[in-house]
Amino acid sequence: MRPHPVLTRRLLILGAALIIAFSLAGSRVGPTAAGETATPMSRADAYREAAALAQLGKELFSDPILSGSGKLACASCHVPEDGFTPANALPVQFGGLDLKLPGTRAVPSLTYLQATPQFTEHFFDNEEEGDESVDNGPTGGLTWDGRADRPRDQARIPLLAANEMANASAAAVVDRIAQSRYAPVLRGLYGNDVFQHPDEAFTAILTALESFQEDSATFYPYTSKYDFYLRGQAKLTAQELHGLQLFNAEDKGNCASCHISEVRGDGTPPQFTDYGMIALGVPRNPAIPANADPKYFDLGLCGPLRTDFKGRADYCGLFKTPSLRNVALRQSFMHNGFFHSLRQVVEFYVERDTDPAKWYPRAADGSVAQYDDLPKADWANLNTDPPFGGKPGDKPPLDAQEIDDVVAFLKTLTDGYRP
Repeated sequence: MRPHPVLTRRLLILGAALIIAFSLAGSRVGPTAAGETATPMSRADAYREAAALAQLGKELFSDPILSGSGKLACASCHVPEDGFTPANALPVQFGGLDLKLPGTRAVPSLTYLQATPQFTEHFFDNEEEGDESVDNGPTGGLTWDGRADRPRDQARIPLLAANEMANASAAAVVDRIAQSRYAPVLRGLYGNDVFQHPDEAFTAILTALESFQEDSATFYPYTSKYDFYLRGQAKLTAQELHGLQLFNAEDKGNCASCHISEVRGDGTPPQFTDYGMIALGVPRNPAIPANADPKYFDLGLCGPLRTDFKGRADYCGLFKTPSLRNVALRQSFMHNGFFHSLRQVVEFYVERDTDPAKWYPRAADGSVAQYDDLPKADWANLNTDPPFGGKPGDKPPLDAQEIDDVVAFLKTLTDGYRP
């Protein structure tokens, strides 16, 4: 079926209206299916329609109508009060038509994704942010493996995944919405014949979800204690300040090498991620049902969920570096939810190589099965920059008190602080 020209054009216009001040206002929407010319859209009309689209997305986000079971909403896993992460400590969430099918990865947060660059295999910093001659490798994209570039593309994944929202097809979603209270809103935004074009109607639904996620007050408000500190409106405690220093120090935590903590050259607050892909060697999580198969490995960028880099051995084990904003609201950490406290995470970083027996199981011969969730053939991809490195028995770069200080600093990244 050929795309409906007016509907497709209006999708593009409404999406653009949320990002810029609708510089296209006053331009013609485009020819109609009958060859007639649509009326121009004013700037005010564009804003009104953009607001209506975002409101629609907000309501759909919390409505289980989007799932095949009728029991699972986007907000079921991305709970607003928990930083749009799960409200439980499970490593993976359950979905499917009976809500009994487990996922294979921890659910990521939906906050602070607005500046994420599109995925590229070769990312170069601009002159203000770093050495523009250095190829930083695979960077960007949404999800743990970067395979979606926009929130609408990301939303498509769980909607059609059998172990998540379990819709048989995009058309199935559209059919339910066409019979719901949302139908008049979509008809008002895209025309009375919107549901006669299922592909474009599904895109309209995804665009509504994306529009909601572009609401800065909800998804990237920059209201943490650290933000107030950067603006000179709050003071960090001695412990928090020391934690920040350890976080930044290359010979201590070295966290800021990936989780950038400084204001950008253009004045943008730090996102606490460089959007890069990295192999950490996180221990295998036996609580994930898929891991009961000893031949199964979640290798991130090289599969199995992402398929375009299958066979790229140099990409195996690489997962996206998430933002640390609101990280203290999480109850499980890393792509496989292995850890359940921030302190555990920081301990792992500084002790992965100096005390591997603490983190990895024993093999049948009694030796430590280090990096047990990554085939040995892919160990060359493991990051060994500080705080990693060293050998068993070496002194870790952070002691117990310093770990506590770093954790105290990380808790300053939670939004909703009142000075």
